[in-house]
Amino acid sequence: MSTVLTSDAEIRTLLQSVRSIAVVGLSERRSRPSFGVAEYLIESGYEVIPINPHIDRWQGIPAFPSIASTGRKIDLVDVFRRPEFVLDVVNDAISANSTAIWTQLGVVNDEATRRSIEAGLPIVVDRCTAIEHRRLIAGSEPIR
Repeated sequence: MSTVLTSDAEIRTLLQSVRSIAVVGLSERRSRPSFGVAEYLIESGYEVIPINPHIDRWQGIPAFPSIASTGRKIDLVDVFRRPEFVLDVVNDAISANSTAIWTQLGVVNDEATRRSIEAGLPIVVDRCTAIEHRRLIAGSEPIR
């Protein structure tokens, strides 16, 4: 059974194992945290898949209204949505056979965390992918 990933070793292993990251709630506004994190993830060698039903493209990359609508398996689902919407995102990720879930700083939903664990998806809660990548991996070779 999967679990909440909390140790540096678990988080490092996750970040080193994924290639595609769906950024749910990715904003077109540069001032939003999701924009900066997505840019950082791309610069670090990850493939970013924008998930936002209100945009068609983000920085020239096709955007999708949901994870399932991408028609592909996503390695990591990085959630930039308010806590009350996270359960829907987790259910979408499960239906799309995603590999893992990550909720950003301040995004905590216990029911969504339980659902992720029950479905066998490891989850990182209340942490920033960019901060953790910088802390645990930066300085190593970019992901390719």
